[in-house]
This record gives sequence, structure tokens and C-alpha cells, in this order.
Amino acid sequence: MESTVTTAKNEGKTWGGGNEPMNASYGKLMMWFFIVSDALTFTGFLAAYGLSRFKFMESWPLPDEVFNHFPFMHGVNAPMYYVALMTFILIFSSVTMVLAVDAGHQLKKGKVAIYMFLTIIGGFIFLGSQAWEWKNFIKGEYGAIETNGGSILQFVDNTGQRIKLADFAVVLPEERVQHTADKGVWFSSESSLPTYSVAEVQAGFAAHPEILIRTEVLYEGTDAQKADKTLHPELNSKIKHKSVLTREASEDMLSKAHYVVEGANLKRNEYGPRLFADFFFFITGFHGFHVFTGVLINIIIFFNVILGTYEKRRSYEMVEKVGLYWHFVDLVWVFVFTFFYLV
Repeated sequence: MESTVTTAKNEGKTWGGGNEPMNASYGKLMMWFFIVSDALTFTGFLAAYGLSRFKFMESWPLPDEVFNHFPFMHGVNAPMYYVALMTFILIFSSVTMVLAVDAGHQLKKGKVAIYMFLTIIGGFIFLGSQAWEWKNFIKGEYGAIETNGGSILQFVDNTGQRIKLADFAVVLPEERVQHTADKGVWFSSESSLPTYSVAEVQAGFAAHPEILIRTEVLYEGTDAQKADKTLHPELNSKIKHKSVLTREASEDMLSKAHYVVEGANLKRNEYGPRLFADFFFFITGFHGFHVFTGVLINIIIFFNVILGTYEKRRSYEMVEKVGLYWHFVDLVWVFVFTFFYLV
């Protein structure tokens, strides 16, 4: 009899704990489950990046040198400025999302629509900025040489300033053939020929005795003075720099040149170890996919707000649920920005 009464009391309920355990609706609870699982995924990616960077600490690229471009400021060294602007835009879009959720709690349809629209615009600006950053990363600016051992060699003048391959490489009367599968060299195929061949870079280097080679190896300023007193004698801090070889050592290293590298891809990159480019494309691309998905969901919710769907329900909970996802995407970018760009 007692069992029958208990069953009657729970009739119509989802489970014994009630329809809203922890005072959260089913939709909110599922969104939190997704966020936690996705956070673990990003944690694994960033942990792998950290371990790889620690393993190649002495040759890892310097973010200030890689991400130093700014739109409409060609040739101006602006380290991390644009990435910082992207971060500000994404965080600001999180603020507009908070305002949209608050307006939804007050059942103010007009304000919800305005703030949702601003959030969508912020997402599109971030995605466009990320595409621009990818374009510059893939295209490169200076070019470099890869040795037979896989090391990346960059070129500098006697003051330590980077020099583009186009500034000294010569054009030789040689026929260059692209390696493709139809030529029977499928095992070493290449997507496109570099602008210059190894021989043209070597000839240009020989004609400019003031040019030196900079390797991937990093050193601190005070140690550099001990290692080479002829270069950067003004350094007195522990800011990391890449090692610059003497002219004789540069000539010896360049004789081991294997391939001209321009920009970055999944096979090689002019900034340093290939893993750096692999992680850049994978982590920022995976986050960009999340932002793109969030923008699409926001657009759907925005049109539902315009059509009055949630006004009829007298509840804007859908705005709150998509807001949780958007805040998560913004928070993940803060960690990506910190670990990938700043540290």
C-alpha cells in the first residue's frame, strides 16, 4: 500500500529528484554537461601544446615576431596588437550577450534583439580577424631556409634586423621543375614552387657579406654577450633572442640548405618547428569553429526574438542557454590567448 501511494505522488514527474534538479532546467543542465566535456577537450589540446613547447623550448618561435602585423600598417612592427584587439572584441561581445540575457529576464524584446545583433556582429568581426591572421601566417613575410636536418635558418643584417629573401636573392638562369605525382616523384610532391631556389638564395647570400644567419636556438640577452660580443652589445636584459651566427658559421650552415620556406603550412614553416604551425592551425581553427557555430546559433535565436517566439512563451531561456555557450567560447579564447600568444 505504501508503495502505491509513493508511485501516485511521483506520477507525472520526470524522475524522483523533480523536473529541475539543482534549480536548473533540463536544457540548462545539458548545456552545462556539454560545456564541461568541451572544456576537457580544450584542456587536452592546450596541455599537449604546453608539453611540446617545453620539449622544444630552445627553438620555439617568439610570438612577438610571428604575430606582429596590423591591418593597413604594412611594415610596421606591432607585436600582439591585433591579437589583443581581437580578444577585446570577443570579450565585448560577451558583455552584449550578458545584456541580452538580462533584457530577456525583463521580457524586453527590443533590447534583446539589439544586444543579440551586437553579439553577432562581434562574432563576425572576430572570425574575419582570425581569417586575416591566418592569411598572414600562411603567406609569411621574410622567408627562410630549411636544412637537411630540418632546422630553419633566417637572415639578418649586421644589426640583427630580419631581411627578406627578396632583398638579396638573385635570379639564376635555371629551369625549376615542380615535384608532382605525374612526374613520378609522388613521394616528394610539393604544392607549389617557392619564389626562389636554394641556389638563388645561396648566390645572393655570397654577394652580400653583411648578411648573417639567425638560427632557431634562443638565448637570453646577458648570455648572448658572453657567446658573441660582436652582435647586439647593447643587450643587458634577459629578454629572449635567437642566436645569430658569425659570417663563417653562416656560410657553413647555408651549405646544408635543402629547401626554401615561405610562410607556414602543415609540412613546414618559416617561423621554426613544424609543431608550432600544427598547433596554431588546430587550436585556433578548432576554437574558430566554435565561434562560427555560436554565431549561427545566435542568428537563429535572433530571428526567433524578432518573430516573437519567446515573447509568446513569456520566457527567454533559450537566450540564456546560448549565452552560456558564448561565454564558454570567450573564456576558452582567454586561455588560448594566454598560453599560445603571451606565455
